[in-house]
Amino acid sequence: MTDIAKRFPENPLLSPKDLNPSTEGLKIACLLNPGVFRFQGKTWMLVRVAERPEQSEIHVSFPILSEDGETSLMEIELTDPELIATDARVVRYKGIDYLTTLSHLRLVCSDDGIHFYEPTDINTKIFGRGKWQTFGIEDCRVTQMGDTYYLTFTAVSESGVAVGMKTTTDWQTFIDHGLIFPPHNKDCAIFEEQIKSKYYALHRPSSVDLGGNYIWLAESPDGLHWGNHKCIAKTRAGMWDSGRVGAGAAPIKTDKGWLEIYHGATKEHRYCLGALLLDLDDPSKVLARSEDPIMVPTETYETSGFFGHVVFTNGHIVDGDEATIYYGAADEFVCGAKLSIQQIMAGLKYL
Repeated sequence: MTDIAKRFPENPLLSPKDLNPSTEGLKIACLLNPGVFRFQGKTWMLVRVAERPEQSEIHVSFPILSEDGETSLMEIELTDPELIATDARVVRYKGIDYLTTLSHLRLVCSDDGIHFYEPTDINTKIFGRGKWQTFGIEDCRVTQMGDTYYLTFTAVSESGVAVGMKTTTDWQTFIDHGLIFPPHNKDCAIFEEQIKSKYYALHRPSSVDLGGNYIWLAESPDGLHWGNHKCIAKTRAGMWDSGRVGAGAAPIKTDKGWLEIYHGATKEHRYCLGALLLDLDDPSKVLARSEDPIMVPTETYETSGFFGHVVFTNGHIVDGDEATIYYGAADEFVCGAKLSIQQIMAGLKYL
């Protein structure tokens, strides 16, 4: 397998100890998968911050939001016969799945793209609110069109995993557009320009009974109402993306097509990165795809953590041929790496 990513020697850029918990009684268990953008001359990340209480030897405990945004704790004895707690990320109790952590989004910024900090003069926290976000909000992608930033994120509740959206122009006031894709759906990335007067977005509906976790394309006349859905990339048996695939950040426009850096995982939950090339005028047409991953979890901070053997990106900054990706490592750390767009393109297999 090839790995063409040039990791920052400063990695990890952020660890749980680098930020303060949002609420007394909680601790930050992991930092994950930031959306990335430029604003007022700085590089910004909208990091997913996952929190939970200190765990004991006899209980599993985790926070839940009420519809009005109040946090409460749920505590279950580990010996309870109705508890299934074999996954670090999810527990099942009395037939209902609960996340072991509660996530919100946290703004951090950097003057050099390497050293990030949480500014003290603005509100940096975005919390879930309403009945579709009682288990938190996660993995935000940020798309800029003109002066407007589109935030698409995973909204989680006992009703399922859906896609919510907010827009902003100043990063302090937000318009909430509710859910733009109902459960089960996630990994939504809106293209950064219209194509033939239409908005386009990648997304990932899921089915546990039929089909699989594939990348789909949707179009919209206004960026709010989405339809004409098409499945454009499926999992591949026996390969590094055999278990599930999902979009990363907004596709990068090149002279040969829209280049999408996506994540793929095996059924054993090993996450790598690869790429798709989509037609410029009709992005439902996949022109080429990575045979081998372009990034593989190899560093200790990628193989060992809250959930190891994971590299996962949904944010990047593009300067000419250089794409700087910011990624979640082992579901615990935020890291950075640089990729050559030409090198990614050269490794694609045309279909």
